[in-house]
Amino acid sequence: MRINILIASSQIKTNYKQMKKINILAIGFLAYLAIDGPAYAQKKPVATKKPAATTAKKTNGTLIPNDPNVKIGKLANGLTYYIRKNSEPKNRAELYLATRIGSLMEEDNQQGLAHFTEHMAFNGTKDFPKNEMINYLQKAGVRFGADLNAYTGFDQTVYQLPIPTDSAELFKTGFKILANWAGKVIMEGDEIDKERGVIIEEDRQRGKNAQERISKQLLPLLLKGSRYENRLPIGKIDILQSFTHDKIKSFYKDWYRPNLQSVIAVGDFDVNEVEQLIKANFSDLTNPASPRPRLKYDLPDNKEPLVKIITDPEQPYNVAMMMYKQRGSTATSTTADYKKQLMYSMINSMIGARFQEILQKGTAPFLFAQSTYGPYQGGLVSGINAFQTVVAAKSGAELEKSFTAALAENERISKFGFVQSEVDVTKKNILAGNEKQFKEKDKTPSSSFVQQYLNNFLTGSSIPSIDFKYAETQKAVASITLQEINALAKTLITRENQIIVVQAPEKDKATLPTEAQLVIALKNASNGVTAYVDNSVNKPLLETKPVAGKIVSETKIAAIGVTELTLSNGIKVLLKPTDFKNDQIIFSSFSKGGLSLAADADYESAQMVSIIPESGVGAFNPTQLNKLLAGNTGRAGAYVSDLYQGFSGSASPKDLETAFQMVYAYATNPRKDTEIFNKNISDYKVILENKDANPSSVFADTVQAVLSSYHKRGMPIKAADLNNVSLDKAYAFYKDRFADASEQTFVIVGAFDVTTIKPFIETYLASLPAAAKKQNYADNGVRPPNGKISKTVYKGLEDKAAVELYIHGDYIFNAENNIQLDALKAALEIKILERLREKESGVYSPQVGLSVEKYPNAHYYFNISFSCATANVDKLVAAALDEISKIKTNGATADDISKFKSEEQRQHELSLRNNNYWLSYLTNRLQNGDSLDQLLTDKQRLDAISVESTKASAQKYLTEDNYIRLVLMPQKK
Repeated sequence: MRINILIASSQIKTNYKQMKKINILAIGFLAYLAIDGPAYAQKKPVATKKPAATTAKKTNGTLIPNDPNVKIGKLANGLTYYIRKNSEPKNRAELYLATRIGSLMEEDNQQGLAHFTEHMAFNGTKDFPKNEMINYLQKAGVRFGADLNAYTGFDQTVYQLPIPTDSAELFKTGFKILANWAGKVIMEGDEIDKERGVIIEEDRQRGKNAQERISKQLLPLLLKGSRYENRLPIGKIDILQSFTHDKIKSFYKDWYRPNLQSVIAVGDFDVNEVEQLIKANFSDLTNPASPRPRLKYDLPDNKEPLVKIITDPEQPYNVAMMMYKQRGSTATSTTADYKKQLMYSMINSMIGARFQEILQKGTAPFLFAQSTYGPYQGGLVSGINAFQTVVAAKSGAELEKSFTAALAENERISKFGFVQSEVDVTKKNILAGNEKQFKEKDKTPSSSFVQQYLNNFLTGSSIPSIDFKYAETQKAVASITLQEINALAKTLITRENQIIVVQAPEKDKATLPTEAQLVIALKNASNGVTAYVDNSVNKPLLETKPVAGKIVSETKIAAIGVTELTLSNGIKVLLKPTDFKNDQIIFSSFSKGGLSLAADADYESAQMVSIIPESGVGAFNPTQLNKLLAGNTGRAGAYVSDLYQGFSGSASPKDLETAFQMVYAYATNPRKDTEIFNKNISDYKVILENKDANPSSVFADTVQAVLSSYHKRGMPIKAADLNNVSLDKAYAFYKDRFADASEQTFVIVGAFDVTTIKPFIETYLASLPAAAKKQNYADNGVRPPNGKISKTVYKGLEDKAAVELYIHGDYIFNAENNIQLDALKAALEIKILERLREKESGVYSPQVGLSVEKYPNAHYYFNISFSCATANVDKLVAAALDEISKIKTNGATADDISKFKSEEQRQHELSLRNNNYWLSYLTNRLQNGDSLDQLLTDKQRLDAISVESTKASAQKYLTEDNYIRLVLMPQKK
């Protein structure tokens, strides 16, 4: 359970049209497994036992050398430091303070204070009283939450500070901030008391739901007899409300000490200068005269299976999980460790592919299934791994069958192993990824190195260089045999240390299998299993190469480094070559129409059009397509959105032709797969029939319905709607949308040469079918309601409310208005956080969103959202509206405007070196009919923002003429 703090300023975009997008295949059952984090806690050390299962023959290998490009040192007081010069991104550095302490170190009367201490590090230190640290960093363009952040786990607390290096003063201050966190937090009494409510609201926001109630029953089973069970990082509410100040001060004094701390600095700087900054800021920190020992904790073994069946009224799905616990370090320190981890990765990939293959069949015995080997419950307990299977069934009555079928796949692998073709596919994919990483080695972001160094400090994992990893991966993959893989696969299933867990809706309680039936299913899962048979299709992606078209015109847009091509079939292509990545090309396209052109009678079927490209292409279903493309980075797909249809894809330069071939295939030879389509619709019906058990789902449906004025095309899909869905209609709609490509516009960005890419464009894009029809999207009249709307939904069992406030209206969509709206949103975000969290202590992470759209009509939406105690809803809504009123009266403060401008400027600097930014920027400009060089005048528009301009904007756009208040409250008793 990772405790993340300071996420309040994340930029949430809320758009009622986006809310009704459906990802049919991403069911998300894992979100309902209740245990959602990396650690839990114990009572006393437990003696370890040897794993029950036999293991593959062990070879020691050789020690992996640390990357010579990282400077590792230790101060006299025991503090460890890692320093690396890295220029991606330029003029930026990642600064981290890692501490090997967490909730496991708490006394019984300190439960929750490790996490509370992390909060207090942002509420006043010796050199940065109160909120001065946050204010200082925001004025320098460091984003609160997105950049400045921290987390607390069971045995670690980590603070992160990405910071610019082009200001010497700011960069030096970054190390002072880290040192203040490390040993100079003040812990003022009034600040402690103010923070109590924030942390209690964090607990409410993350919990007070089915997952939390289920986890409280699961923890005694999953962490039985260990300290982890009683040391959740969030702590106990009664302690958080009542602990005396000396308890948290004592925790900080005992555990925040340099011999348990590390400073990590990676970025565009001078290594020797950074080393001196670390020595100057951290050398005076001292350890206690009699330091408390940092104990290690363990989990006990269990000979017989542990079984738990848990039901809850708000649990939407019938889910079973099987865990085979194993002892073993997760640290990688030798070449043998490295090879073994590669083999586990290959096994996970091959198991995943097998389950995906089953899930595509109409006869699939489960809604969802997955098996993986890795750290136990995502890393809950150090030194414990597990082979874990999760399966979701359509109903309680079918859960035993689904559970048995999933376990049978595990047994099939244990009994018969994999086949050589599966291993070959996985090897090709690993080698392709290894090649790509190696080619990008000089463009590796600093954040990637930070994680390596964190792992070294916290777990002892080695720090191999990119060159070493490349060579060792090539060597290991070449040496791995089918026999080695299958020998390791046989160790996954253990006959001891087994745990079975069922989570199910209360309404299905009577139909669930009993604990005894689940144990019998486990014992009998191997009965009747036979060896796997590969179903690869041995034919090319395209049977014949298309007849190429021509580039008929070429225009240079020198100001932004773009070349525009017009093709003989009418398609336009914008090319933006970059050097931001060495091995990345990305592209997307669009033309007008999309779902808006579906007839009302066919709309339900048209909404399912995404299943067509997700079913594969031509002769290849998704599994066969993945096998065909093994080792090839070229990928592309088709999409149909509300207003557009088009393609998107990516590739390494060497595989770009494959990506273009896929575009051609999806346009001209889509796959009509009855089995996959029907399986998706059947599964989706189950999801829709069960989702109303979840209060958040019910509330989201209400928000969507209200924001679309209950228009048919804006309403959430219901299970009954799926009865009207036809594969023939969905397929026909897809074919119609891609029958004429003449108005498609492609944007291609990345590591390519304009001359070299042109033959691919002529062959695969200029050859796309074109009828030269003039098309547009239809305005079907989906609009948010005018006037003041208030609606309360009563759903849920606990004291938890969710609030969504919207202020919206029509406006003139242009760059000048949009930047003023952005500034207004940023200022409001700061004030809502200060008022609702810091002053009222009534919320954890209030969010302020802004969404703007030009088509089908220009409209803006401001959204304020938060969760809180039910008794505080009216008070906090009034406080939020009061902050809006203040901005309308006075405008944004000069300080807040300064913070916004600094953040915008800093993010702009990073964006200009990012391929995804350019792809999005050029696409948006084209769709909205804006000038492509609009960004060249961004600074002038940014400079035009002032106190007066924000005041005028607030008075114009934050009116309550169109105001929507939506609240989720627990059901009335």
